[in-house]
Amino acid sequence: FSGSSMVNQKRKGEQGAAVNYVSRKKALNKLQLSLNDFRRLCILKGVFPHEPSNRKKVQNGSSERKILYLLKDIKFLAQEPIINKFRDYKVFLRKLTRAKAKREGDKFTKLIDNKPEYELDRIVKERYPTFASAVRELDDALCLCFVFSRFPRTKQLDTNLINECQRLTAEFMHYCIEARAVTNTFVSIKGIYYQAEILGEKITWLVAHDRGLPVVKQVDWAVLSTFAEFYVAQLSFINYRLYQSVGLVYPPQIVSGEQTVTVEGEDGEEDEEIKEKIYSLAKPLMKKAGAEIDNDDNMDNFDGEDHEEEMQRKLNEKKALKVLFSGCTFWLNRETPKESLAFLIRSCGGRVGWDGAQVDLKEDSDSITYQVVDRPLKNTNIGRIYIQPQWVYDCLNARRRLPTGIYAPGSSLPPHLSPFHAERAGDYVPVERLEEMRAQGKDVSSYVTVDQVVSEQKKQKKPKVVKKKAEGLAVTPGQMHKINQQRIINLQGEANKMREMMIPKKQQRLYQKLKKGLKRTRTEGANLAKKRARIDEAKAATA
Repeated sequence: FSGSSMVNQKRKGEQGAAVNYVSRKKALNKLQLSLNDFRRLCILKGVFPHEPSNRKKVQNGSSERKILYLLKDIKFLAQEPIINKFRDYKVFLRKLTRAKAKREGDKFTKLIDNKPEYELDRIVKERYPTFASAVRELDDALCLCFVFSRFPRTKQLDTNLINECQRLTAEFMHYCIEARAVTNTFVSIKGIYYQAEILGEKITWLVAHDRGLPVVKQVDWAVLSTFAEFYVAQLSFINYRLYQSVGLVYPPQIVSGEQTVTVEGEDGEEDEEIKEKIYSLAKPLMKKAGAEIDNDDNMDNFDGEDHEEEMQRKLNEKKALKVLFSGCTFWLNRETPKESLAFLIRSCGGRVGWDGAQVDLKEDSDSITYQVVDRPLKNTNIGRIYIQPQWVYDCLNARRRLPTGIYAPGSSLPPHLSPFHAERAGDYVPVERLEEMRAQGKDVSSYVTVDQVVSEQKKQKKPKVVKKKAEGLAVTPGQMHKINQQRIINLQGEANKMREMMIPKKQQRLYQKLKKGLKRTRTEGANLAKKRARIDEAKAATA
């Protein structure tokens, strides 16, 4: 035997999965970073831990739970120039502490002015090579930026970061208004969900209710702030491109009389009144002169003639939604959620105003067609319709203006149903949703309804009539032959069992799981329908 083959042979733990992973402790030693800086770097670069298929092989027989990263990811992080900025910041803190201890005021001020900073533009472009990929990952960015925009200004959070989140979220909402991109909304306990269609992608985000938030101490604010820092850089790029696509001037501007007002005040200082005018959702922004607005409907590509009706229906829904409140003027009372309602009303082509809004509209104006209130009023105007806020949300989801009688102030409101839930065969569908689906021309025969459950209960309660046999000879008229429905059902069941026997054993388990899931769905739907029937009976009895 030659000795060369023995020399080239690698030992256990020198190849395969054992060398593809590295623990967090080794990664920190390799990068020469602290744990906080390492977490910050991983968040900015999008690197996360991995779970190996066989932990013992990776850890040389040890089953200890360690945080493992891919070795190629750590090598990728080692080439990142932003690491030098982290080290410069540590040196800056040491110098700052020394100058403060020695009471060197001039040196302290000079160090603050030359504080080391870094830009995330290159990292954003690296993580999202195309604009479509950045829009596709916009959900998390919007959710976190809207959360930070609601936070109070405390020592735990950077005030500039909160201001940036407020500015960028307002800019994004202005784009959705101009592009008429909002498609669905839902009010829940957590907040208000919105869904918009941008470049063919459905973007869903959550906005917390407008209320005072307490200071939470159980949250790692450093991690959240790092995520928000990256999302602010991402959202600023996206807003610029989106404003260009609809012909809006960026940074946002409004026309006040014959004067153009921008975000920047005199001497570069931001004026709070000017910012409130620009970022108020009640007033439209200025557009570029002669700009062509790229606001085409991004329809799905359907193949074949069978999908032409579906495509036409979706196109009609989009057109109806864009002009849903066209020609309508709304006045919002002070107890209503103004920002949310103004966002939805203007997204559907309406005009809106409230007390203190930066718009030329007063409460006693004759042009107001709807007044949104959340409590009964003593004095009313006969020339307008008074509604509760839920009417606006339900109209947007239904793609049509609903009757206003059941949404009058003080009346009991109908259920507010989520538009994000897709009904499947066998599911329980509320009566209100069924009526809406029937109005849209959809088939509702496959869903569990209250009428079906009530009819089945009546059949079960119906007593059987026992016919007495005729005594002696009797002449009876001939009867038509009736089809035995139970026999047909039994034959279909036997045929299904024969088909089930032909399923391979590897797929039998999956098939049984699917059957149990469908059976569970039907049972839950039937129980909900029975519960609704009992509630309706109780209401009818008390009425």
